[in-house]
Amino acid sequence: MMVPHLTTALTGPLLDIEKRAMAAMPTIEHWFRSQWQENAVPFYCSVDLRNAGFKLAPVDTNLFPGGFNNLNPHFLPLCVLAAQSAVEKICPDAQRFLLIPENHTRNMFYLQNVAALRYILRQAGLHVRIGTLIPDITAPTAIDLPNGEQLMLEPLVRDGHRVKLDGFDPCAILLNNDLSAGIPGILQGLDQSVIPPLHAGWATRRKSNHFAAYNQVAENFSALLGIDPWMINPYFETCGRVDFQTREGEECLAEHVAHLLDSIRVKYKEHGIKEDPFVIVKADAGTYGMGIMTVKDASEVRDLNRKQRNKMAVVKEGLHVSDVIIQEGVYTFENINEAVAEPVVYMIDRFVVGGFYRVHTDRGVDENLNAPGMHFVPLAFETPCSMPDCGGRPDAPPNRFYTYGVVARLALLAASIELARTDPFNLEVAA
Repeated sequence: MMVPHLTTALTGPLLDIEKRAMAAMPTIEHWFRSQWQENAVPFYCSVDLRNAGFKLAPVDTNLFPGGFNNLNPHFLPLCVLAAQSAVEKICPDAQRFLLIPENHTRNMFYLQNVAALRYILRQAGLHVRIGTLIPDITAPTAIDLPNGEQLMLEPLVRDGHRVKLDGFDPCAILLNNDLSAGIPGILQGLDQSVIPPLHAGWATRRKSNHFAAYNQVAENFSALLGIDPWMINPYFETCGRVDFQTREGEECLAEHVAHLLDSIRVKYKEHGIKEDPFVIVKADAGTYGMGIMTVKDASEVRDLNRKQRNKMAVVKEGLHVSDVIIQEGVYTFENINEAVAEPVVYMIDRFVVGGFYRVHTDRGVDENLNAPGMHFVPLAFETPCSMPDCGGRPDAPPNRFYTYGVVARLALLAASIELARTDPFNLEVAA
């Protein structure tokens, strides 16, 4: 599987980890192969990275990626090959996939992602139709996309232990819906494979479980590479039973913020870093960049004004926030056309298939970029390469992208471990 060659202009400072990754590339790839012999790789995944120059770390891992339309179209063949590999592991004889997207019938950017995903699956040799969980859609409904394509959304039909469409009995169900609103009854107790599994949705998943698994992965990988695990791993703590509306749990949150900031200051001093440490407070479950705030002092979470409390209290689908994760903030010192940017790496099966930069002209280097006003810049590829350019500079484009792919695959591995631990049908592993 080829790793794309990155040509997007980068301004981030040279990372020592890039030198080490280049030197240890055969060892790294062998280590990953051994890990995938022991762990089941998720079907697909995207990882938000932050490059502070002195630290390169994942800050979010999405098991229902919704930006396939933002990938460079010239390298969709990479996605197709990886999808074929993923499908063969699930069901070698699979012919029909039912794709279930989010309930965003008015979000044209997201629907173009669904169309791109449908294209990838079709090119992988599958018959693909799109079912919807929207109760108001009771008959096939066509949606015209801005690029001239059309999506046909069809109502789901439960038949015993299977979910079908009219005249279509799928071998497997691919969710591109993160189940923030809960696990619908129509998808429970099926004979068909549901990918990702239902417990991967935000109805049950917690970011803290993911980063607990990532701690383990980062420790093992860092020992292999001979680096401080902190260089690729954001510290985090959790605080449960918070109510931003009634201000319950406010002191608990402040104490965790203060403790985490102190821990980060120790590492900054150890590595000679002059920047001010900060943390990100966000809901322990959920996506779309909702319920997130940057904090540099514990006092900032004690007396939030009404607007701030309202912003933190509710996330996607109007769900009330009660558990939060306090995560070490990682600066992003990369930019595109003088706007702050962060790389997002996409994977299907165990392969890196591309990515893009999330760019925000109105946000700073210490702020969340997944917010209204963001735009995306696809990674511009020249020719594909299967390994870093070991004869070139460590910060040369293919080497920078290779390093991003390595750290993203560490998060993918963590997601695999996380799902095994939280699988309700795998009590031995979960224990």
